[in-house]
Amino acid sequence: MKQIITGLALAALLLPNFTHAQEGVKIEKKYTKEIDKLAKAKKVKTAFTLITEQENQTMKDLVTLTEVLAPPFGEDKRGKVFASMLVEAGVDSIWTDKVGNVIGLRKGTSGESGYVGVDAHMDVVFPEGTDVTVRKVGDTLKAPGIGDDTRGLAMLLSMLKAMNKAEIKTEKDLLVVGTVGEEGLGDLRGMKYMFNESGLDIDSWIAIDGGSLGRISNAGLGSKRYKLIISGKGGHSWGDFELANPHHALGKAIDVFSKDAWAFTSGDISKTSFNVGRIGGGTSVNSIPFESWMEVDMRAIDPKNLNEIESIFKNSVEKAISTYNVSGVKGEVTYELEKIGDRPSGELSASLPLVQRTMAATQYFGVEPFLGRGSTNINIPVSLGIPSVCIGRGGKGGGAHSLHEWYMNDETGAESIQLALLITLAQAGLEK
Repeated sequence: MKQIITGLALAALLLPNFTHAQEGVKIEKKYTKEIDKLAKAKKVKTAFTLITEQENQTMKDLVTLTEVLAPPFGEDKRGKVFASMLVEAGVDSIWTDKVGNVIGLRKGTSGESGYVGVDAHMDVVFPEGTDVTVRKVGDTLKAPGIGDDTRGLAMLLSMLKAMNKAEIKTEKDLLVVGTVGEEGLGDLRGMKYMFNESGLDIDSWIAIDGGSLGRISNAGLGSKRYKLIISGKGGHSWGDFELANPHHALGKAIDVFSKDAWAFTSGDISKTSFNVGRIGGGTSVNSIPFESWMEVDMRAIDPKNLNEIESIFKNSVEKAISTYNVSGVKGEVTYELEKIGDRPSGELSASLPLVQRTMAATQYFGVEPFLGRGSTNINIPVSLGIPSVCIGRGGKGGGAHSLHEWYMNDETGAESIQLALLITLAQAGLEK
């Protein structure tokens, strides 16, 4: 194993949405011993070798999947391709659920209830029509979405192939899943369905998303998002001067909310944020608009703070609109609030077996594990108290969510797949 490297500084540079959650967390010796023993098992060693040997195919799988665009709420085409690749890699059964999650079942031997799930999300942030042709520049692959999170899907396929070729059997049933709706306004709809509506008995979850080897999320950064729509009669800027103007009311709402929210977030509380990300409306410079809108994002580590900042937002809007309507304008504006995002916060104890196993497995590869929180698929199970972790996809990459996204495979590419396998086997149990 190589010398242990420090991951915190790297995470800060590469993962702006990943924040350090816990310091000074120790790995219990029993989990270090468990992981060392598991990694030395003959079939696991064979699977590790296979993962390295099939890296060229894994990269081909990555290109194939990247070039099937999966825009927000449009993951169907990629889902069909991924499903066929799961079948080829070897699953006992496969289905696509009501919302579009592609689920492969690999049966265990114990008959014990409760699935162990491992996933990567299929959706990307790019709209229909985006050119996702992969370009190779030296040893670097460039295309929108090639890292986040298409690389994770390719990792699942490699892991599954290696398990089957090495004749590895787990005690518990495994779900190998390509999820929908992780990005943006997708609002984790795939995971919400899996845990709240599917009826599946899932007792632990491992998500692959993010960057460097060593990054572990055991906490979810919650967020609430709203679209505020303000409506008025509309008219001519000169002829209807003094008529209630939705844009002016919107400005008032931003001003009141910013002051009230700043007073709260500047207090003695854990980090809580707010942001007006988009505004729009109107038809021309010389028209009083009939509609004005803005989209607001609020985030917090503590669920209580998230609820409080949401309450402040709603109260601020009501106060601003009421104040504006009695300011002397003719007529009035009305408003409606549309919730466009709701991701729960939560944090799991570092002492949980899954978290301990993930840290011990990471350390086995000579990398210092670091725990943190992010806005990922595990927000849902974490908020429900279900053991869950999110791990990085390894390799080198950058430009996530941009047209210039890139990925370059290195030794940590294969190791990240081996790590995912080791964690999965530790949690699901290797057949004795």
